[in-house]
Amino acid sequence: MAHEATLFFRQLLTKPKQVSAIAPSSRWLARAMAAGLGPHSGRVVEFGPGTGVLTRGILAAGVAARDLTLFEMSPDFAAHLHATLPGVTIHHAPAQDAPKLIAPGVSAVISGLPLLSMPVGLRMEIVQAAFDILAPDGVFVQFTYGQKPPLSPELMAQMHLRVSKGPKVWANLPPAQVYHFHRA
Repeated sequence: MAHEATLFFRQLLTKPKQVSAIAPSSRWLARAMAAGLGPHSGRVVEFGPGTGVLTRGILAAGVAARDLTLFEMSPDFAAHLHATLPGVTIHHAPAQDAPKLIAPGVSAVISGLPLLSMPVGLRMEIVQAAFDILAPDGVFVQFTYGQKPPLSPELMAQMHLRVSKGPKVWANLPPAQVYHFHRA
């Protein structure tokens, strides 16, 4: 874990906009993001796993390593994930590439990406990529440090999405709000 903290803070110092957090996600946030997942969830994709805190929450919920695919842009984080998560498929690629690499029918996309710090167009591309691979009843799970979902009501209407508020995770630095997005 000390190695992961060092890796996280090195990335934070060298690529602050890409990391966009002051501390790694907590295990409590990982549990909240993975709530509802289990051994029968089928395929799950994670965008922006970083050091793998949310990933370990997904695996702890019972998702098999063979059913989990990660998209990570940082070469350092991707190398760390390859070294520590046997059996998990890891793409050193942006989330927007998911439809090129993943067949549709995924049950959940879990996102640790800092969507609120991204331009609106990029946010839409990432969320669209998630829905391009999700099954019709699939869910896109995203957390933010803000008080509102990372997509405005107008953007959700344009993308034909609805959102429900999940738990607020106070045991995270800073506290995080979980959101669940579904097709409208």
